Amino acid sequence: MRVLLAAQFLFTAVSSLAIRAVTISDELNALLTDSDATVNLRARWSTYNAPDPAVVVNVRSECDVAAVVKYCTDNDLPFLAQNGGNGWANTFNLGQNGVLINLAGLNAVTVSEDKTEATIGGGAIINETIQAANAAGVLVLTGNCNCVGAVGAMLGGGFGNLMGEVGQGVDTILSMRVVVASGDIIDVSPDCNPDLFWAMRGAGPNFGIVTSATVRARPATDEERTAFMTTIIFPGDKVAEVAQAVEDLPLTPEQVVFLILANPGPPLNAPAVIIQGFLHEGTEEEGREAFAPIYDLGPVFNVSSVAPYTGWNAPNDDFCSRGVRRPAYSAAIDGMHPENWEEIFELFSEFQAKAPTTSILIERYNMAKSRRAPEWSASFQYELRELFAQAIIIPSYNDSSLDAEANVFGKKVRDIFRFTDENPTYINFAHGDESLEEIFGDSLDRLREVKAEWDPTDVFNQWFNIDA
Repeated sequence: MRVLLAAQFLFTAVSSLAIRAVTISDELNALLTDSDATVNLRARWSTYNAPDPAVVVNVRSECDVAAVVKYCTDNDLPFLAQNGGNGWANTFNLGQNGVLINLAGLNAVTVSEDKTEATIGGGAIINETIQAANAAGVLVLTGNCNCVGAVGAMLGGGFGNLMGEVGQGVDTILSMRVVVASGDIIDVSPDCNPDLFWAMRGAGPNFGIVTSATVRARPATDEERTAFMTTIIFPGDKVAEVAQAVEDLPLTPEQVVFLILANPGPPLNAPAVIIQGFLHEGTEEEGREAFAPIYDLGPVFNVSSVAPYTGWNAPNDDFCSRGVRRPAYSAAIDGMHPENWEEIFELFSEFQAKAPTTSILIERYNMAKSRRAPEWSASFQYELRELFAQAIIIPSYNDSSLDAEANVFGKKVRDIFRFTDENPTYINFAHGDESLEEIFGDSLDRLREVKAEWDPTDVFNQWFNIDA
């Protein structure tokens, strides 16, 4: 009888939750300007600790976003805005009645007549942004993965192929349209709500939902929208030499280098050391010269081409597969420390044997332009502008029984990369176990002051919550 009563109670509770979710969904859809519109919800890049909403609402305008935020705050419902679905941190907690606001319908990208500005919808992914910019004959700084939300990547700081020339993504933002906690739609710029403009460029999801952002664009000819690109592969026993070459490479502002540990398939079909090189406007000859110190190490495979703007992110498309468990970790690093790489490669090879699509990635950019930004120009922590590169450890698998081992592996490699007790960490790459001081640095106190003014009841609380 006790088991029967418990089962009946559980069924009743689940049924009540389902009825509540249907009610919320119906009431939200009644608020939308076009409730019959079909908008695809992008699957999460990582299913590990991914948000699990009771209701998904597909917005098609900033007025829709405002109406949903107002409804959620009036009814004390947790909510989360999603575009690309690539955020992997374990900070999400939507509870049993949580609402996911799908921004994918806000994907318009327009370019001004003089080609100096682009306005990017809060639901546009990077590929959509690049395609629109290319069609208009301009260049816009974006991240390096086509599937990521363009505006979200910028709000966290914004690393990308053009940053050696134009600075961080946060430095290119000119203004934003934002839905704040009250449900109001406001303009945010250096001249309009400047405190929020400062705060959102580094900690945006703590303060509102950006429905569109206007950023700097640069007119560019067909030739100026090209880059030399190369992939160079070495066996694992060369890892320390390659790491040293990456450290010593004299990067120009037009140049980017990634070091990746992964299994590239043929010809090695084994864990390997992969270099991806980028040189904006570089010819084949110029690119080969720019990366000569790495070619000179004797790779087992290399390929190169001069690629159009629309193809710059193609080498990273494998990173865009979705629906996989990826408890990723990261660290900002002060150098390559070649003496550590044999241990890192051994740890990687051991875990990769169980999780074949696992990878470790170093992203190195020329940071001179980023460092010229005034120290308090944005809340993006300045320490990250001063460091050498970003390291990301990405365990990748489907079997949840590997979760514990994946986290041990990720933490162990992260600990090797970390070089200081302060551990400044890029928010878009963070795992979620970092302190707020590690995420926001010296900006944290002022961010809390702005938070108290603009979101006093802490409704924007899903992404490294400043009020936590």
